[in-house]
Amino acid sequence: MYQELVENDQLSLDFLEVAPENWMNAGPRHQHQLRELTERFPFSTHGLSLSIGSPVPLDIEFVQRVKAFLDEHQIDTYTEHLSFCSDEGHLYDLLPIPFTEQAVDYVSERIRRVSDVLERRIALENVSFYAMPPGEMSELDFINSVLEKADCDLLLDVNNVYVNSVNHGYDPLHFINQLPSERIRYLHIAGHYQQDSDLIIDTHGADVIDPVWELLKATYSRHGQRPTLLERDFNIPSLATLDNELSKIRQLKSQAAIAPAQTSLV
Repeated sequence: MYQELVENDQLSLDFLEVAPENWMNAGPRHQHQLRELTERFPFSTHGLSLSIGSPVPLDIEFVQRVKAFLDEHQIDTYTEHLSFCSDEGHLYDLLPIPFTEQAVDYVSERIRRVSDVLERRIALENVSFYAMPPGEMSELDFINSVLEKADCDLLLDVNNVYVNSVNHGYDPLHFINQLPSERIRYLHIAGHYQQDSDLIIDTHGADVIDPVWELLKATYSRHGQRPTLLERDFNIPSLATLDNELSKIRQLKSQAAIAPAQTSLV
């Protein structure tokens, strides 16, 4: 999207999001390109490899490099996934953490350590998952317990709520309504792949479907008009095409009529 972004002066984007891992070790040309964009648009970051629930020790050196990246580009917001993706090596998937009180304590302590190193309040995203881990509580109770004990924020992925509600058989609206509004930093919205009537794969590679739009509308009604980021990781069309979905976000926010609209694009 870089070329379209730098050449188009008419873009009505409030912020962009990048994965810091994709840029921290990039060469000079890509660093220059990113600088062009960070000087023009506000940015958020959404990490991929912190592995906050991993059984191995936190990689503090990695967290320090993330901090240097955030400081260099003057980015305040760092978000990650409430999951794990490493053990003795990188697992290349975002795996769910067992929903237990012990896991709440373990993850919360690690979140606080990361926040201390980054000198930033961080937000964790609710993730999609396909095998329910053994546990003592629901996904909703686990998320709310971590938010409270770690005193962190939530990156609420509305599509992930919908995906999990189909795959694991719960009411997505009840889930949304029981989250604490005061901890929601911003929202994600995305498309997915419907493999079967009871199996959805979270891909970020398709258009957002109507039930997810309806859930986003309900989220605004319950929690207010939060900054909302449209995720698209592959099958990426032109910005003009993606702007149709951004317009839909603006429309739903306008209907909620609670606060000034903010929309964005990854």
